[in-house]
Amino acid sequence: MLRGKHRPDYSPHLDLGDRVIVTNAAKIRLTGKKLDQKMYFRHTQYPGGARFTSLARLMEDSPEKVIEFAVQGMLPKGSLGRSLLGKLRVYAGSDHPHVGQTPAPLPEM
Repeated sequence: MLRGKHRPDYSPHLDLGDRVIVTNAAKIRLTGKKLDQKMYFRHTQYPGGARFTSLARLMEDSPEKVIEFAVQGMLPKGSLGRSLLGKLRVYAGSDHPHVGQTPAPLPEM
């Protein structure tokens, strides 16, 4: 939906996608030992500045980031991917400020 592949005028180099609202990010279920074994990497840009965060820790601190990182990995890298990621809104619970816009669930594919 973010890329716009559901539209008949889809083109891979254009931003034709819709805005997407994801709710209940704190309720995701994972298989296996991913909560303990999956690590997220970031670097402080200083020598020896590698920082690793486990999925369990990230779910405690901000479960929205887990969904955002997953979607970011599926989008194209570069300015197009960054603009597409700006159309994604993720909320940990069912409350969100977009109620007045009457968001509808996606149809089953």
